[in-house]
Amino acid sequence: MTLSPLELNDHPAHTCDYEASVQDYIALLKPRVMSLVVFTGLVGIVVAPGHIHPLLAAVAVLCIALASGASGAINMWYERDVDALMVRTRNRPLPRGRMAPEHALEFGVVMLSFSVLLMGVALNWVAAGLLAFAAAFYVFVYTIWLKRRTSQNIVIGGAAGAFPPMIGWAAVTGDVGLSAVVLFALIFFWTPPHFWALALYRNDDYARAGIPMLPVVAGERATKIQMLIYTLLLLPLSLAPTLMGFAGWVYGATAILFSLGFIAYAIAVFFDKDYKIAKGMFKFSLLYLTVLFAVLLIEKVAGWNA
Repeated sequence: MTLSPLELNDHPAHTCDYEASVQDYIALLKPRVMSLVVFTGLVGIVVAPGHIHPLLAAVAVLCIALASGASGAINMWYERDVDALMVRTRNRPLPRGRMAPEHALEFGVVMLSFSVLLMGVALNWVAAGLLAFAAAFYVFVYTIWLKRRTSQNIVIGGAAGAFPPMIGWAAVTGDVGLSAVVLFALIFFWTPPHFWALALYRNDDYARAGIPMLPVVAGERATKIQMLIYTLLLLPLSLAPTLMGFAGWVYGATAILFSLGFIAYAIAVFFDKDYKIAKGMFKFSLLYLTVLFAVLLIEKVAGWNA
């Protein structure tokens, strides 16, 4: 059954014949977002000093994946009204009326609770605490508090997505070292230009939904300037793993090359009159983070940074 945006919030649950499928529950997990979260968490596990049994490493990755998916489900439950107004999100299970909102919330809460408990029992409570904090930050700070109130929503709230490598690190070591903080910072500073590139070519969507993303509130020029600033900051920050000694110069050379590419995209977006380059920058930003963390992983496994 499909509901219009106006019917969505007023339609009583007991009169709707919900037809949620397995695919709908998978969609609640935001699998594309989850894949990057899981990957950066895995890299945190691999590059952390010390040894972890492969089975426990797999459990840690599973917990990170479950917590990420659970947070996505709770996010979709809370944002089902604005999701119905945006082209990018209006076909999600809740806006389309294929799932009862309370089912999505229950699904997320149960899965999140299980993932945190499993992380604590199987690994350690430092990692479990970070996992719980990251999820709570995403749900309460970003989704509920910041997203509809300030154009800095993604700057502050984006911290939630920067926690996975730190969580993975803590799963191995039981603590959080400076190297783990650097990996956190790399994702933290990557997040604003990544999402603002999306916000530029989805500007009408966010304006229609009343979400104060930076292009909606401050305009395109101000957004493009801040995107360029963040990409410039990423250049020295991306080299920190090599300079600190927990990554080698293969990673360092890759970081320089891709950071310069990110800067070049930001400059091109600044002078571009339409949104084609912004869309390209968004796609490149995903490649940027994936490649940097992949090289960190390869160097560690191959022993190139020993």
